[in-house]
This record gives sequence, structure tokens and C-alpha cells, in this order.
Amino acid sequence: MNKSFDGLAALVSDVIEQNPLSGKLFVFLNCRKDKLKIFYWDRNGFVIWYKRLDKGRFKFPKSDALSFSMTQEDLKLLLDGINLDKLKRFPELYYQAAL
Repeated sequence: MNKSFDGLAALVSDVIEQNPLSGKLFVFLNCRKDKLKIFYWDRNGFVIWYKRLDKGRFKFPKSDALSFSMTQEDLKLLLDGINLDKLKRFPELYYQAAL
């Protein structure tokens, strides 16, 4: 968890194989899951947002994948300490036309 701007940009580019200049938010979690960095490009420079929990751990969704996508709502819930694996939601519905 000691990488800064250039190190995180290299991780995004080389390991995750994404463009660090895309404007997407990239979330990094330490091994103990009590520290989190959000890294992104903001028009004219990189931004790192860092959060350390005094108690508890972040509850990341279980995944074997190196990276995965999450919604803005999921990120907010994660930062609020909600366990996304135990969250029950109504299924999202898709329709071709309205009545």
C-alpha cells in the first residue's frame, strides 16, 4: 500500500491493463483490508484518495479476478462499511419498450 502516483499508474496500465488516464476510479485495498486508495485522472492530474479504518475491515466482494467493475452505489456502500456479498437487491430489469 506504499505506491504513489507513478506506481499506481503503472499498476493500472501493466497489471490491470487499463488506461490510467481514462477517468475511471481504480480502487486498491491493502492485505489487512483496513486501508483503501482510490486513484484516478482528473482533467489535469492524478488524484489519490486514501482512507484508513481505525476499527474493522472493508468488505470487498469475493472474487478470484484480478480486477472487477462496481457501480458508484456499490463504492459508496463499500466506503460506508456495507458487506456487498450479503446485500440483497431487487433484480435489475431491462425492457425493449414501455407500455
